[in-house]
Amino acid sequence: MIPRRHISPVLLASVVVIATSGLVYELIAGTVASYVLGDSVAQFSFVIGLYLFAMGLGSYLSKFLETRLLERFVEIELAVALVGGASAPILFAVYAAQGAFRVALYSLVIIVGTLVGLEIPLLIRLLEFRLKLKDLVARVLALDYVGALVASLLFPLVLLPKIGLHKTSLVVGMLNAVVAFIATFLMPIDRGTRFRLRAECVVITAALGFGMVYMDQGLLRAETLYFGAPVIYAHQSPYQRIVITQSPRTTRLFLNGNLQFSSDDEQRYHEVLVHPAVSALGRAPRRVLILGGGAGLAARELLKYPELASIHMVDLDPAMTKGFR
Repeated sequence: MIPRRHISPVLLASVVVIATSGLVYELIAGTVASYVLGDSVAQFSFVIGLYLFAMGLGSYLSKFLETRLLERFVEIELAVALVGGASAPILFAVYAAQGAFRVALYSLVIIVGTLVGLEIPLLIRLLEFRLKLKDLVARVLALDYVGALVASLLFPLVLLPKIGLHKTSLVVGMLNAVVAFIATFLMPIDRGTRFRLRAECVVITAALGFGMVYMDQGLLRAETLYFGAPVIYAHQSPYQRIVITQSPRTTRLFLNGNLQFSSDDEQRYHEVLVHPAVSALGRAPRRVLILGGGAGLAARELLKYPELASIHMVDLDPAMTKGFR
């Protein structure tokens, strides 16, 4: 068991992890919703509002937990690890299967938000005999906000671009399971309960780790099923998920699940985009700036003019220009 003098710092450190993971789950839900349903402002507003409401509900429900608080905390943390960690894969599976996506989305937001809302009140009650109330509230809330800052920086700058949306969900779930495992060392509990809780920690961590190993294969199969053609390229950039499919008839580009072009008819769009504008000049331009157009198809049409000296193309997402180069 962890020495008593270390219990308070360990529990306070758990606040940062809980706040970080909680906000990451919220960002994951909002990102998936904006990918699938569009209108990112509305989707993030709905998800954030519902998530905060669910946290308030969880905080209220915490008053009904009166005994064996450490055991309850570990169990709730494991539930967060399992449901939150699997949230992105579950949502994408429902989406790919063309199921009731909104029902799954808002149900998961309510469940995860309620569980996270239960955690902070329980931690405060576990610490109330070790710190004065004013110090306890100040430290817990301060660390809670620090965790939110950490999540808001890590998610867009590191987690999403480096490991992708689905693996981020699984990794953060594993982190919650590790916090639950450490918590089993904090206070004396009977041997049978300790063994059960640690076994659950190991099983949930292993399940999420198994998902990490096979996530790419599962995601590829789900996307192939959803898009109706073999996926030949898939990449998660900081801005969007880029998927290219290829069948005997056509090659298609999808951004966040939305069709951007199909090779069997894209020329109709890009020819009309470029050639009338060039004709309006009365002569072929020497220099051209393309804003957007990372796939290079507008540039392809411009290269039909031998008088052209240079093309500068600017796209928000470097992954687009790199992928199509």
